Amino acid sequence: MTPDLPLETKVVRLRELLSCIERDFAPAAFANSFGAEDMVLTDLIARDFRGIQIFTLDTLRLPKETLALIDLARKKYGFRLATYTPIFEVADDFVKRNGLFSMYESVENRKSCCYIRKVEPLNRALVMKKGWLTGLRREQAPSRNDLGESEFDADHKRTKFNPLIDWTEDDVWAYIRANNVPYNALHDKGYPSLGCEPCTRAVKPGEDPRAGRWWWEQAGAGGQQECGLHVKAVDISKLRSGMKLKVGVSA
Repeated sequence: MTPDLPLETKVVRLRELLSCIERDFAPAAFANSFGAEDMVLTDLIARDFRGIQIFTLDTLRLPKETLALIDLARKKYGFRLATYTPIFEVADDFVKRNGLFSMYESVENRKSCCYIRKVEPLNRALVMKKGWLTGLRREQAPSRNDLGESEFDADHKRTKFNPLIDWTEDDVWAYIRANNVPYNALHDKGYPSLGCEPCTRAVKPGEDPRAGRWWWEQAGAGGQQECGLHVKAVDISKLRSGMKLKVGVSA
């Protein structure tokens, strides 16, 4: 699939792919961060592909606008949302040792915080799953240029699907408008990319869409920062101070 195909063709192809995932990769799960792309997938999965589980990672630092959309989407579509949160003892210990805003002090602290609040919960979310889905698009960032529509995720030992990988931003918003899909209010305030409240800001006209993520690192990181969900993870043994990890999920 190429970016210049008509949106109608992309939607047909997307529905075919979701049907294949539901049939051949069960149990499969969609990692939903409730950005614009994820709301496109939410709309389709919740209405027509209920065999694909929808889950989200509540980092406990999400903006109020994201939390409001989660509540709205659950009511509109009536789906059961599995919610994975950080292990409290690990997150609390990290904050006590480093401070609530230590992500601003070093890249290592920021990545450690991302690991505790996102990557480790994702690892739990994917237990017993045969495949997982994301809302990644190739044009979002240089670090995503080489991603495919489907690929083997070596870190998690399962197939990862990026169904919107060749969709453009215009495609995403055309679908949202045409189908009356709810979306995050932060998008109307200049936030093209969403994350935790302390680590996300609005971007200025002409700025890269990812410029609002970990903006204080831009000069030294080449503008290709990722939280760790889609790159190799760090060693949790450096973060947990010898604690025994416990599995926890709410739905």
